[in-house]
Amino acid sequence: MRILLVDDDIRIIKPIKEDLEHQQYVVDLAFDGQEAWELCSCEEYDLIVLDWMLPKIDGIDLCQRLRQRGFTGTILMLTARGEKNDKLKGLDSGADDYIVKPFDIDELGARIRAHLRRINPSAAQSVTVGDLSVDLRACTISYMQKRVEVTPTEYRLLITFLKNPGKTFSRRELIEKLWHFDDAPTESAIKSHIKGMRQKLSLAGCDKNIVETVFGFGYRLAAIEHEK
Repeated sequence: MRILLVDDDIRIIKPIKEDLEHQQYVVDLAFDGQEAWELCSCEEYDLIVLDWMLPKIDGIDLCQRLRQRGFTGTILMLTARGEKNDKLKGLDSGADDYIVKPFDIDELGARIRAHLRRINPSAAQSVTVGDLSVDLRACTISYMQKRVEVTPTEYRLLITFLKNPGKTFSRRELIEKLWHFDDAPTESAIKSHIKGMRQKLSLAGCDKNIVETVFGFGYRLAAIEHEK
């Protein structure tokens, strides 16, 4: 899932970004309303965390513009303006939630997860396919109840396939879905990450071709059978 953080104070959004990336979300940053507007024109976000007092385009105006353009994801306003009328104005502008600074980062993370569960049924607590199980809160993978150690990139790739059974992803689609626009890997790197993921699953006893190659198109989740 892709999240956009919009705030002109790096001291605030940096720890939020680190916390969300630890939960395996893809997080982009914008430091003013105009930059956020342009990012939303070329990227699809599931959730936006938005400050009110922004340079160029303020948070209220940006929220209204996004809704008018048809943005249907969650908008969570995170701002120092905490008066009742401010909250009403923020919610009436199209925000789904309103949190006043200073805030508790654990509560913010819990609210984000709650919103994502509502807008996307795949944002559950776990995913299980055959004997392969993923704990989405702990970001751990198990095969037949035995832990499989993978890198964060391998984890994100596997989750993408598990949540989209039957869908074939090209390397370019995987890059656009799982990486920030400014640090995207090469397509050959995707091949290496998938190879590494397959090897680790194979060592755990899982079929190494659980993510199969569809020649000329990309990769998809293979049919998984319960092994005895």
